[in-house]
Amino acid sequence: MSTSDTQRAIKVRVKSFADLARMAASSIALGQATYIIRYVEGSNTIYGIMAVFRDYYKLYGIPLFYYYVDSEGKIPEDKNYVLIKTDASGELIEFSRGSKAGYIVIPIINLYEPPDFIK
Repeated sequence: MSTSDTQRAIKVRVKSFADLARMAASSIALGQATYIIRYVEGSNTIYGIMAVFRDYYKLYGIPLFYYYVDSEGKIPEDKNYVLIKTDASGELIEFSRGSKAGYIVIPIINLYEPPDFIK
């Protein structure tokens, strides 16, 4: 299949990194293997996850790319994991080089460049 035949994903920009992390954590909690991709686009670092929107009328498997733009460099680029913990006191999101007991651990995968279907 050539690049011109490949359907493009629908891009959905989220308001905060916490929104993206929460979405990834909910997928992991449901048993889906989920990771966050990271790549540089101009002066911005893009973080995103792929999802599939199912059962939209008769259209099955619409690819979605949920993403967050870190235009201010707030997210440390030397960390490879997002750690999320939720309890009665609220939500805690941390960045780490490894896992931590009691947290949902989401790996960050660095891409050299984004795939054509999300450019």
